[in-house]
Amino acid sequence: MSANVPHLPALRWGEEYASLTRLPLKDHRTGAAVGELSQVNAGLVRRDLKRRGEGGAALSALSVPARLACARHAAELFLEGELPLGDGRTQTAAEFRAQLSATGGLPQALVRANQEKVAGVLRELETVARGLTRGLPLEALATGAFEHEGVPYWFAPQARALGAVLPSNSPGVNALWIPALAFGVPVVLKPGSTDPWTPFRLVQALIAAGFPRAAFALLPTDHEGAAAILDGCERALLFGDARTTAAWAGKPSVEIHGPGRSKVWIGADEIDQWERHLDVLVHSIAVNGGRSCVNASCIVVPRHADALAEALAARLAEIHPRAADDPAATLSAFADAPLAERIDAAISAALETPGAREVTAAHRAGPRLARFQDATYLLPTLVRCTKLDHPLANSEYLFPFASVVEVPDAEALEWMGDTLVVSAITRDPANRARLLSSARVGRANLGPIPTPSVRWDQPHEGNLFDFLYARRAVQSTHGF
Repeated sequence: MSANVPHLPALRWGEEYASLTRLPLKDHRTGAAVGELSQVNAGLVRRDLKRRGEGGAALSALSVPARLACARHAAELFLEGELPLGDGRTQTAAEFRAQLSATGGLPQALVRANQEKVAGVLRELETVARGLTRGLPLEALATGAFEHEGVPYWFAPQARALGAVLPSNSPGVNALWIPALAFGVPVVLKPGSTDPWTPFRLVQALIAAGFPRAAFALLPTDHEGAAAILDGCERALLFGDARTTAAWAGKPSVEIHGPGRSKVWIGADEIDQWERHLDVLVHSIAVNGGRSCVNASCIVVPRHADALAEALAARLAEIHPRAADDPAATLSAFADAPLAERIDAAISAALETPGAREVTAAHRAGPRLARFQDATYLLPTLVRCTKLDHPLANSEYLFPFASVVEVPDAEALEWMGDTLVVSAITRDPANRARLLSSARVGRANLGPIPTPSVRWDQPHEGNLFDFLYARRAVQSTHGF
């Protein structure tokens, strides 16, 4: 490959490693080389995992207040700093946004929005960590014990390192492994195939801000190497679609971040004023290009589904492709054009099954699958499902897609099934009680809150502290 493009090395506990196997990073529009990525094999991954204790020792040498201060500094470096890129090169913030947009399909405005999300977690890491620990003094993690009102509490670490097999759909998911650093746990990261840029830049910002190099392993690898991370780390995060995550769904040491099937539920007490909630619905479906598991993929209402669907479809149809550097761009291209074609074909085939119609089709000028400036897009799609067992009624896709269904309030949660986020626009005490007692809802937003909205002191999905630490029973006699 040309020496004019940057090479992203693997990081073996902070040390750059140039592999003989290198993957090209290409512009999804032109096929031109944007960079190349060192790829390591599963054997090297397994060897490096044997050294993960070194990363924990290096982090432990840095006090908790120092880690939090370093994270705040890293936020600004990640956003705007000029950082190492490997082989003696550096990368400006503008170059990062352009490179990720070229390989991943996100417009640069969405790359920037995701940068802000990650930077926000770095700035607010103390608040995030205290929310995850439910107020546990973070300094107590150094000893594994603290006392509150005369009652001792002991905590035992469950992992010498946190593994993360990362996706390429949304750079913002890198925010989810950051709290591990506050807890003193090093990370082993396998970047997504079209977005190695974000974890590499984030790690470089953290190192430049004062975190020890030895706390980070960034290992681009294949499926076997990813499996080695998931098997070899006592705790690991896995991001992917249902097919990718299915094999690991029953492994307690692996936390699955798969399809969210998030929903907005408007109760019978609020549905007659549905027009006032259109902004929340549009934001829930379309923010971040509809690529996140927290994007709403279904709107659940007890009545007025047809009128709501028509109005919502008209709003969604206003979203269209723009140039990658257009500040107003909100729709992402598909770096993998055949994937977009398969999704389009699957939706079209499902629409042939009675019980659903695409409402957005009448509000746009062309087909769902669109080409713009040599890039492939799927335009926002809203489907009105009259049959609750229709295949599109509770489906999720990697673009702004949602269904609208009518379900009585008393049956809504049962029909929803496993759902990452439910934004419940209802004041009905019975609805709220059912929602808050449901074991199948990951996060409940009470009121007109878009599904992607997250408070700093509330976990996005799961609880990383509970995943990495466990309560320990300890007894001692006097003097010991």
